[in-house]
Amino acid sequence: VSKVGQEYDKSNVLLMHAMGPNVAGVIGSAVAAGVLLSIF
Repeated sequence: VSKVGQEYDKSNVLLMHAMGPNVAGVIGSAVAAGVLLSIF
């Protein structure tokens, strides 16, 4: 996707837009694991 985006606009950087939800998912998984470990 990043290559196709840069074909249309050279200043188009899509990687940082993809990293935000990725990091949020990792943090959410860690919080969920902590909650489950504290219950059991």
